[in-house]
Amino acid sequence: MLSYRHGFHAGNHADVLKHFVLVQLLQYLNQKDTAYTYIDTHAGAGLYALDSGYATKNAEFETGIGPLWEKKDLPPALADYMALVKELNPSGKMRYYPGSPYCASKIMREQDRLRLFELHPSEIKVLSENFRKMDAHAAEQGHRPAVRGKRIIISDADGFESMKALLPPPSRRGIVLIDPPYEVKDDYRRVRVALEDAVKRFSTGTYAIWYPVLQRPESRQLPEKLKRIDCNDWLNVTLSISGPSPDGFGLHSSGMFILNPPWTLAATLKEVMPYLVAALGKDKGAHFTLEAGVPVSSGGSRPARS
Repeated sequence: MLSYRHGFHAGNHADVLKHFVLVQLLQYLNQKDTAYTYIDTHAGAGLYALDSGYATKNAEFETGIGPLWEKKDLPPALADYMALVKELNPSGKMRYYPGSPYCASKIMREQDRLRLFELHPSEIKVLSENFRKMDAHAAEQGHRPAVRGKRIIISDADGFESMKALLPPPSRRGIVLIDPPYEVKDDYRRVRVALEDAVKRFSTGTYAIWYPVLQRPESRQLPEKLKRIDCNDWLNVTLSISGPSPDGFGLHSSGMFILNPPWTLAATLKEVMPYLVAALGKDKGAHFTLEAGVPVSSGGSRPARS
């Protein structure tokens, strides 16, 4: 489906969860000198204006980045994410929000590689232009890449299918972010099928899957199906800013499911998630869940719920 535009949802509570977790995953990979590859299957536009265009229609950023903007007591891990967002807004006014490609490009080192996929013709055009401007700005500041080769490759292609040729990465280190819009029910099946194939090609990679927590059965069943995928271990975190609405519509909750997560991530989430619930919660239904385990076929899960 090519009608979806993430600009309508930029900076909302789901983006906060997704990008905060992504920053933690990338920072962990940065701890070793060896280069790694970041694959983004649904890259979007990479950068979004919050004071014009799509984002102003529903102002969903007011459920996410908005309440965090002036906070002075952020947990250190959440502060890292907020620092990245504020760097994009040097005037101090909340005008722009970074998508996952921008977040990754700012955290990753010069030797690392980004492979970005996007099918929407308008989104990929904006994505390419945004990175062209970033490169031009860096050149104006006198920055010239010291490592030969193409650091960022943007492709007008199906990310589910295209990532197969990239796994395993040459360095055997990498992370894949999968966050389709899920407007088509088949996206839920394609996420599972793509991951089952990916772990066969690159069993030690880290895979981060964002998903909406909705009333539809496909959404409810996805995490349970992901728990069966052959991997070392998994982690599943959800953030709900309110209880479900009476009509069942609206996105009030979302999750990040990580295959082969860093060993440090669970402890970080235990510290940050209560803060996010308190800062973003709208009613008594606000809460988070956190689970960790091994594939069901490998002996079952080790629940650690909160």
